[in-house]
Amino acid sequence: MRFNWRAISGPVLTTVTALAAFLLDRHIAGVPNPAPLFVCIVALAASTSGIASGMVSAAISVAASALFFINHRTTPGYDPSDLARIGLLAATAGGTALITGLLRQKWVDAFAWETKHHATADRLSTALDQVDIGIVLLDADTRAEFINRAFRDYFALSDEQADGKPPLIALMYHGRDTGAWQLPEDELDAFIAKRTEMIRAGDSTPININLANGQVLRFICTALPDGGRMLSYTPVTDLVRHNDDPGSGDYYRALRDSPRSLARPLGAAH
Repeated sequence: MRFNWRAISGPVLTTVTALAAFLLDRHIAGVPNPAPLFVCIVALAASTSGIASGMVSAAISVAASALFFINHRTTPGYDPSDLARIGLLAATAGGTALITGLLRQKWVDAFAWETKHHATADRLSTALDQVDIGIVLLDADTRAEFINRAFRDYFALSDEQADGKPPLIALMYHGRDTGAWQLPEDELDAFIAKRTEMIRAGDSTPININLANGQVLRFICTALPDGGRMLSYTPVTDLVRHNDDPGSGDYYRALRDSPRSLARPLGAAH
């Protein structure tokens, strides 16, 4: 038990309550047995500082009640009813200290885990904001739970819009309304419908998306165990060369997926 104000507050409050009950009973007027109040103090002590503080308070409560009973008898000793009440108080106070202390420890552990989880999530969020791959995390209802900095920059999405957890369809229409895609207007609706259907189905087929500013992003949808989706937009402009011979397009796209394939052309150059 840590000897700080939290640890000693329960025992001190129990002792003060017992002394006040004795003084009032002897010098002012008779008072009933303060056992119920003791149990409340034990619960407070255990919830504030844990099982140890609650058990100490419970022990003080039992001792004080034993003295209180003997002061109200005309003959020395205790009768069976006194012993029964003292035993009941001991069981009640001890059980209260144990149960409340365990609940407090469970709550403290849960709070510590939650704090650690949020700290990890914050570090991960900061890290994802440093990469040039656009990342969007969707929940099971396809509403954006996280949108990193790269995606916001690629699609001119304001922080206010991104932090508002927009649904997938809103992101798609935002791209249409801002002219983000290099597509004829009469093909935009079909493009949005197809991409939305693909994402909801969890189709992981990589697709290259041409942006109006000349950039090319490789889009991949990953289905998550909780029913959500992770959307990634990797810049591949330097790998997909629009002006090269169309027959070499597959080769350039393969460079990103298979780093070893780069070694052969480089080796041949030597």
